[in-house]
Amino acid sequence: MSIEIIFALFIFAFVSSITPGPNNIMLMASGTNFGFQKTIPHIVGINIGFSTLIFSVGIGLIEIFSLFPFTQIILKFLCGGYLTYLSYRIAVSSSDIGKDGEQKSKPLSFLQALLFQWVNPKGWTMALAAISIYSPANAFSSIILVTAAFSIVNLPCQCLWALLGQQFRRLMTNSYKLRIFNYIMAFLLMLTLVQIFIIS
Repeated sequence: MSIEIIFALFIFAFVSSITPGPNNIMLMASGTNFGFQKTIPHIVGINIGFSTLIFSVGIGLIEIFSLFPFTQIILKFLCGGYLTYLSYRIAVSSSDIGKDGEQKSKPLSFLQALLFQWVNPKGWTMALAAISIYSPANAFSSIILVTAAFSIVNLPCQCLWALLGQQFRRLMTNSYKLRIFNYIMAFLLMLTLVQIFIIS
């Protein structure tokens, strides 16, 4: 793979990773509600989970959809159902307060974030496009390079969204503002369902 193509791959990875999507919306909401430090397992789970997804697509996972077309429908409804659940979690996180004043809701765990990549519509779109464009022959070396490029680029992009959320945290001076913010984040996450049921 030439230097020009590698450079184009990293640009593609950056643009795909930094733009809004389910992961970035959830990271921003998590940074706002829980702070950056408590969001780190979420960040690491996304990074490892997506790297595993893109590598699996590269070595032939996509062939399952060709052999068993109904799996696409199953995946679509799994995506929709889990995104709806995560939207609900975001919406209620600010009001989920116990009698002792402690927040009962928790940020997404490492494992939850990792597994979410397998039902993340933007993640599948990114993985399929990256492998199709930059590893069309499915050579193992190019699959490794594409996986590594996204893993390297994803991490600072994810950290940026979580840090942005933490900055918003300073503006959430009362529970009402935080509740409105979470409703907006939940609504934006629900909008990503358009990609599943209308665009795709």
